[in-house]
Amino acid sequence: MPRIVREAAVSWEGNVARGAGLMSAESSGAFAQLGYTAASRIGVAEGKTSPEELLAAAHGGCFTMSLASELTKAGTPPERLDVRCVVTLDEVEGKGHQIVHSEIEAHGAVPDCDEAAFAQAAEVADATCPFSALLRASATVTVRATLS
Repeated sequence: MPRIVREAAVSWEGNVARGAGLMSAESSGAFAQLGYTAASRIGVAEGKTSPEELLAAAHGGCFTMSLASELTKAGTPPERLDVRCVVTLDEVEGKGHQIVHSEIEAHGAVPDCDEAAFAQAAEVADATCPFSALLRASATVTVRATLS
């Protein structure tokens, strides 16, 4: 795989309690001016995103591609993979707020694949997913994988 570099632009106006920011995907243009605030980050989202939500999407997306690759290499390409990723930010004594956990739940429709092979593919996918590796530097990552 070639070296990959992507870019996002982020702006913020005001103090952290009452201010607001915007995030845009500079490299692809896939999203522009996604709003975020401290209030929507820690409370009700109100149609805004958060760094944690974007991290959950990134981790889930990376893991899903890795799982599809592992299943394909095993000769059982998936018909469909449905993955949910939940990222948890929490207070850590002496360290402030930290990402402490990322939980992936994967369901797959994979012809000619049994539960054991699917679980094995998910284990390898997690081990080779760059976002799982990044998160494991300071958090726990759990993966549950079941066939549909």
